[in-house]
Amino acid sequence: MLTRPGSDGGEARVIFGDNDFEQLSAGSYVTCAVTGRKIPLGALRYWSVDLQEAYWDAEAASQRLAPKR
Repeated sequence: MLTRPGSDGGEARVIFGDNDFEQLSAGSYVTCAVTGRKIPLGALRYWSVDLQEAYWDAEAASQRLAPKR
């Protein structure tokens, strides 16, 4: 992972890349685009590069990225 700036406990702004993310502003979490849960940056494992969104877990990512019927 890239070196992260210090954390102030608020929501971080990040850019999601293919293998990692870059933190643009201080913070300790991002918000899941599906569930609204706060994801600590150290636990962040799922995101969409194309949509620039974070997901709580694989299930949330699957829900968001599944084709619409």
